[in-house]
Amino acid sequence: MQKPLPEVTPNTWAFLRTPMIKPTGFREYDARWKYPDEINLPGMTALGLGIGTQMRRHGLEPVIAVGNDYRDYSLAIKQALTIGLMQAGIRVRDIGPCITPMAYFSQFHLDAPAVAMVTASHNPNGWTGVKMGFQRPLTHGPEEMAELRDIVLGGQGEPAPGGGYETVDGVWDAYMDDLVGDFHMARKLKVVCATGNGTASAFAPALFERLGVEVVPSHNRLDYTFPHYNPNPEAMEMLHDMAATVRASGADFALGFDGDGDRCGVVDDEGEEIFADKVGVIMARDLAKLYPGATFVADVKSTGLFASDPELRAHGIRADYWKTGHSHMKRRVHALGALAGFEKSGHYFLAEPIGRGYDDGMRVAVEICKLMDRNPDSSMSDLRRALPRTHSTPTMSPFAADEEKYGILERIVEKLVTRAEAGEPFAGRPVSEVVTVNGARVILDNGSWGLVRASSNTPNLVVVCESSQSDAELRAIFEALDAVIRTEPGVGDYDQTF
Repeated sequence: MQKPLPEVTPNTWAFLRTPMIKPTGFREYDARWKYPDEINLPGMTALGLGIGTQMRRHGLEPVIAVGNDYRDYSLAIKQALTIGLMQAGIRVRDIGPCITPMAYFSQFHLDAPAVAMVTASHNPNGWTGVKMGFQRPLTHGPEEMAELRDIVLGGQGEPAPGGGYETVDGVWDAYMDDLVGDFHMARKLKVVCATGNGTASAFAPALFERLGVEVVPSHNRLDYTFPHYNPNPEAMEMLHDMAATVRASGADFALGFDGDGDRCGVVDDEGEEIFADKVGVIMARDLAKLYPGATFVADVKSTGLFASDPELRAHGIRADYWKTGHSHMKRRVHALGALAGFEKSGHYFLAEPIGRGYDDGMRVAVEICKLMDRNPDSSMSDLRRALPRTHSTPTMSPFAADEEKYGILERIVEKLVTRAEAGEPFAGRPVSEVVTVNGARVILDNGSWGLVRASSNTPNLVVVCESSQSDAELRAIFEALDAVIRTEPGVGDYDQTF
């Protein structure tokens, strides 16, 4: 296998023949590149050969399920990837255009030892990538990604005989049966289904109809130009649009899905945007009644309520805070035998007996509808108001180049830890602890906190803050954290503020 080059000039003969892969596209738990600026089609074929070689090194049966999202270039990317997989002697089972959790489901449904989903998730158009996994329901973590990077960039891909290709029909119907079964809503609900013209547009409305929910459509026409907004239910632009649709339609709530359908966001009946970690607490409270003593995993961006909420504590719930990232969270849920994992981004990992352990926005939608069915006298706003009051920011992402962000973060973490060890106050209060499992989460003596970490998928840092006291303290925490972040000249503007 030819070693891929980090750069090849477009509109040249070499660009059509020579694999080009920017090394930074191999991230912590999946692969993301700008196309065709950072990877070309021969580069994607080299990636497929690398994945197939990695499968053989791990002793897997040479069979893989593949799918792709709706972006206009995703089919070409998948076909180039498939060529490489077949060169490695892998039998490819192509389930066609789909959402990411449907590809994960196909591993179970087809009894396939591996999966590769071509998607850039919620990244803007111009991005592509692959989410992949061998040990269901897990996906590649840092070790597997590093191994794959070395195989691909080192030209270690090994061709082998026996490759093949087939298209597989019927996965969507089987996936729908797995999600819903014979359940049908007893309570009448009117729900905004927001998909931002992304791939979930082809699936979510049909799911709601099967549940017996009245659907209020919101940008449900497939359109890979994303004419209204980038489908990302963590972004305030999408949440505000969902809120406006709730108010205009009188819906009971809104559910919004990201570009590849593995995340879900919620707006309540009053048009109040509920950040996904708070929705996780609402779900955890309901599940705690059914499964007392269960363990829930939350990522380090999430609210402290998973540990402090009196109702969860009364049901003997154990909270475990872990690294942000869908692969990290899946592995932690699996390792602890947890009932569920919740990320502030809207990735939820519902394990047996509820789900299969992977992140699935459609599964979350089903479970939220079931939750409302079990609480017929409560509105979504009632459930929101029942939570202990906290004040939190959205997820904010100041620019930091991929090549620099981890070094920048390391220096910021060192500064925050040094100040805490010296007894310096933070936002006017003593620091109780600085958790460094994933960036730095500075926890104050009253449980309020501020977090900075590096994004695994985009050239950004990630900043989230929460106050148990007031909006004024929330802003003080953000300003104190931002002051330290601004000591690094490589950090740029925020994508959004609060």
